[in-house]
Amino acid sequence: MASLNLDLPISGMTCASCAGRVERALRKVPGVQSATVNLANEQARIEANDATLPALIEAVEAAGYGVPSRTLELALGGMTCASCAGRIERALRKVPGVRDVTVNLASERAHLELLGDVDSATLVQAVEAAGYQARPLDDAQPAEDLAEKRLRHERWSALLALALALPLVVPMIAEWLGLHWMLPAWVQFLLATPVQFILGARFYVAAWKAVKAGAGNMDLLVALGTSAGYGLSLYQWWAAPAGVLPHLYFEASAVVIALVLLGKYLESRAKRQTSAAIRALEALRPERAVRVVDGREEDVAIAALRLGDQVLVKPGERFPVDGEVLEGQSHADEALISGESLPVPKRPGDTVTGGAINGEGRLLVRTTALGGETVLARIIRLVEDAQAAKAPIQKLVDKVSQVFVPVVLLIAVLTLGGWLLVGAELETALINAVAVLVIACPCALGLATPTAIMAGTGVAAQHGILIKDAEALEVAHGVTAVAFDKTGTLTSGTPRIARLAAVDGDESALLALAGALQRGSEHPLAKAVLDSCAEHGIDVPAIQDSQALAGRGIAGSLDGRRLALGNRRLLEESGLEPDGLAESARAWEAEGRTLSWLIEQAPHPHVLGLFAFGDTLKPGADEAVARLNAHGIRSHLITGDNRGSARVVAEALGIDDVHAEVLPADKAATVASLKQGGAVVAMVGDGINDAPALAAADVGIAMGGGTDVAMHAAGITLMRGDPRLVPAALEISRRTYGKIRQNLFWAFIYNLIGIPLAAFGLLSPVVAGAAMALSSVSVVSNALLLKTWKPEE
Repeated sequence: MASLNLDLPISGMTCASCAGRVERALRKVPGVQSATVNLANEQARIEANDATLPALIEAVEAAGYGVPSRTLELALGGMTCASCAGRIERALRKVPGVRDVTVNLASERAHLELLGDVDSATLVQAVEAAGYQARPLDDAQPAEDLAEKRLRHERWSALLALALALPLVVPMIAEWLGLHWMLPAWVQFLLATPVQFILGARFYVAAWKAVKAGAGNMDLLVALGTSAGYGLSLYQWWAAPAGVLPHLYFEASAVVIALVLLGKYLESRAKRQTSAAIRALEALRPERAVRVVDGREEDVAIAALRLGDQVLVKPGERFPVDGEVLEGQSHADEALISGESLPVPKRPGDTVTGGAINGEGRLLVRTTALGGETVLARIIRLVEDAQAAKAPIQKLVDKVSQVFVPVVLLIAVLTLGGWLLVGAELETALINAVAVLVIACPCALGLATPTAIMAGTGVAAQHGILIKDAEALEVAHGVTAVAFDKTGTLTSGTPRIARLAAVDGDESALLALAGALQRGSEHPLAKAVLDSCAEHGIDVPAIQDSQALAGRGIAGSLDGRRLALGNRRLLEESGLEPDGLAESARAWEAEGRTLSWLIEQAPHPHVLGLFAFGDTLKPGADEAVARLNAHGIRSHLITGDNRGSARVVAEALGIDDVHAEVLPADKAATVASLKQGGAVVAMVGDGINDAPALAAADVGIAMGGGTDVAMHAAGITLMRGDPRLVPAALEISRRTYGKIRQNLFWAFIYNLIGIPLAAFGLLSPVVAGAAMALSSVSVVSNALLLKTWKPEE
């Protein structure tokens, strides 16, 4: 443990006694020498030995206060393997004020959680001291430009190295064909030297930095191996008698470097494809908009817009902001944002999402969200966070990577000594040791997990599935039970007429009379009646003397008749009996339906008919449950609705278990009981009352269109309220986790097989170099196969 001297920000203090309480809590932490809390600037000045930052934060939070933090992204350079990522993480954690750090080898970024005013220059300096490059992501030059520039450099380096190494390989190929011919030693020297020390300079630089930092990496293995082959060639050339051409190994060193450079280029190009989803989302952001001020149109930059501004969006243009439609009618193509393949109709009052494409109509839109608060910005942020996060399985890889290079160096030394002990010449022993150094590939180990996560979360986002963190992605593959909320998740959440019965059998006339009574009403049941009238093309007559009957329904006059529509209380107060509709009423109430009676109060009081209202199932809900059942996943319905309503939905969808009349506070307990029974539970919901259950589940899945609270509590968010995305989310999790396991298998198997073969002299350095390059490329290419995934139709 190292000494700590830092200013720790504290939140939640309101008076001097709060400051004193924090001071006493901090001084109790073992190793703290002094702690002084300044109430004015809300900071604690701490001097400590053998005290960790997490221990200090835990003490403050245990005292009832908070430690606010902020995040920062660094773009990194110079990493070649998982041990490099681990070294940067350890270097950044030593900087006072760094609460947490995660380095992603595939995206070459560091995600930091910082306390107080930690200077980004200090963080960059720490990375550079560890032997790597870093810069804040908000620097002037975009990360995309730097990545493209680096890719071009790697391409030309690989091509030039291959061009110089090819003549050295020709005699070796000719020997396989029975032709004994060698290039003069001086020609081999002139071809190999620029490859070794100019094009291969990156390996020496990175190796030297690693050695200075007291660690090893892939570059050290390449530098040692190729230098040994190059040096042996120089010695053989120098020691050979005049006029004798000795066997030289210039071609081995040059070809190994050329193949490694080619592998790094192919790997970098493939890694860029794993982040294609982010680039596609970022490309949706328009740079300019047409603002309407006092009827005048003006072209402005997006940054100039303010909340409440009116923006004109023409047909075929992308919506520049999130907003509400004020004028016009059109359709919006939201495929790249929500995965919805069909255009969505837009009319006044509807919301639009920045980045979606406007269809055939001109729309006037009022701005409701800008910048980082737009839906598109939040989607990009969620995908970036998921791709930067580490899956739990990566912890094992990190531990292996820390000892990998030292172990390989030890094996190479033992190989050299072993061959000398059995009487082999120094030349043979050294070449076999070089092959051991070259075949080892910590690069593939480091790329196995992050490339699969980046590809999986990226393709999921393109289909409307936002995976918030890598842990949710890893856990979801093992889900054995899915618990659904009912209203808004499996059902539309808006009442519809489920059943109706007319005493005289004329249901159209019954519906017309009910629609007349409900004209102008904003009640959800009134909307259901009027929607049904519109669907059936029924003209709704005008009503006179409309009167709301508090707690009972509504009444009005039509053509000299006094009509009323309401609940059973209205029926009883009117002194009427259900007569022939009594049996239907009992059956529909048992299904959990809401009943409304249409009666004539005057001149001839009698019952005209009965309406049963109920929630409608969402399209695809039955398919979602069927797909879960097909994978052996048990389905549960957890709802606060009555048992009749819950049973009807469960039977219609084929859900296994029903938990009805569950209070919001008890939903989490129900999920916990399922977990105690041995199930790995995914909870699917959309409301505030679902948030505790979403957090209690092994995986929380929030439905699109739900509350922000539910989305915050969930590990996976579905951009559309389509239940079929639930089995799709579990499927992409299974596919991604499968790719992680495949990649790790191949990364380990390359080394488990390759290193012994090299040690026993069964692999030449050239073949070893090709295998090392192939291992990294194959791991990344295997992860890229995830990009072909599509949800089941």
